Amino acid sequence: MLRGIFTSTWIVLTLVTAAVAAPAPNVVFIYCDDLGYGDLGVYGATGYQTPHLDRLAAEGIRFTRFYTAQPVCSASRVALLTGCYPSRVGIHGALGPQAAIGIHERETTLGELCHARGYATGVFGKWHLGHHRPFLPLQNGFDEYFGLPYSNDMWPYHPEFRGRRGGFPDLPLLEGNEAQIAAVTSEDQRHLTTWYTEHAVDFIERHREQPFFVYLAHSMPHVPLHVSDKFAGHTERGLYGDVIEEIDWSVGQIMSTLARLGLDERTLVMFSSDNGPWLSYGEHAGSAGPLREGKGTCWEGGVREPFVARWPGRIPRGAVCDEPAMTLDILPTVAGLIGAALPEQPIDGLDIWPLISGQAGARSPHEAFYFYFKQNELHAVLSGNWKLYLPHEYRSLPAGPKATGGVPVRYESRTLELPELYDVVADIGETRNVAAEQQQVVERLLTYAERARAELGDTLTKRTGSGFRPPGRVEKSTER
Repeated sequence: MLRGIFTSTWIVLTLVTAAVAAPAPNVVFIYCDDLGYGDLGVYGATGYQTPHLDRLAAEGIRFTRFYTAQPVCSASRVALLTGCYPSRVGIHGALGPQAAIGIHERETTLGELCHARGYATGVFGKWHLGHHRPFLPLQNGFDEYFGLPYSNDMWPYHPEFRGRRGGFPDLPLLEGNEAQIAAVTSEDQRHLTTWYTEHAVDFIERHREQPFFVYLAHSMPHVPLHVSDKFAGHTERGLYGDVIEEIDWSVGQIMSTLARLGLDERTLVMFSSDNGPWLSYGEHAGSAGPLREGKGTCWEGGVREPFVARWPGRIPRGAVCDEPAMTLDILPTVAGLIGAALPEQPIDGLDIWPLISGQAGARSPHEAFYFYFKQNELHAVLSGNWKLYLPHEYRSLPAGPKATGGVPVRYESRTLELPELYDVVADIGETRNVAAEQQQVVERLLTYAERARAELGDTLTKRTGSGFRPPGRVEKSTER
């Protein structure tokens, strides 16, 4: 009996010691801009190839219901990097060159969380959480930064200006806190995907002997679309397809670098996008696949995104997860994997490692997800298979010719007068409103909506949330 107890105790201690001794994983998160749910081969894309992303999914896990917290740039990124709903930390929409706000110094970013555990941290690509110095990556947990401070269309040649100089100032490309290129040109934009990738690869090579966190945030396929000579004219889909194939090449460069350095089995690689396709740009926009609407709406096409993750030996090959999860879950999940303490201030994300690692019977840890847009308007609540849309205005493309040549067509405004309910699993395209038939479900989701309003606020019902934290702010005259 005593021998059995001793043997069992020894086995337990051995397993615990092995778990503690296991090296902390490297983490690579690759994030696209305006990539649609249907824009990867493994999600049904046609007209171009994404072999490296398809391989990432084949050697890891693919989610069918992965969500961004808001269907727009800055808000979605602050959720990823802080684990909070954008409504909690006061960042909505897309911050432009005139914005005086950004991520607050008291918020804990993924970079800071990893840095506290001895990680080298680098961000390469689009930042978009404030362009003034206090808001830039080096002041928020990252050792290195190379990229654009905001979207690549926020420059004097916005597509709506049809080739003429417009109302935006020159667009800088930053290295650290300083402008490496003061006024980005169209020729420069053609190299962005390559430059970001080269910087990320170089960072991995230089930090191979210590744990690292790489945040590779591509500016593409946000308009204006640009692609290098390596991929120009390669696909049946035209310029958009060329751009996606170059992003796929970038993923391949990261994967081959990890393999060459013997880091595959020590590295978790994840890929997703900030929001759905900007449909008003027609042939220069991506595809939401079978989903309804796109960027700038809380319908599934605006907020449901591709998500694939790979970690050989820790994530089963070819797995598929149908449970819902959200970008704000990445921070607490990474925290759990690297043994980091969660931020002292409340966050909204939860650890979804059981889902990512394909554990049998794993379920989403969330009772509900909340979708806000514009200036803190609560538009929708998701719980399980059910998604309830609350009364609000939203944009939609009118019937008629689609945009060509990179110049957008105008949206029309539509109004949802009464709550609508959809089973987003059985009815992925949200074609059948079943609110009248499922009153109990409607009432339950309305209860969740009230919880969100109390905690996060809702301008549509004139509510200020008790959990709201204001963003950082500088005087508008402050220089970057």
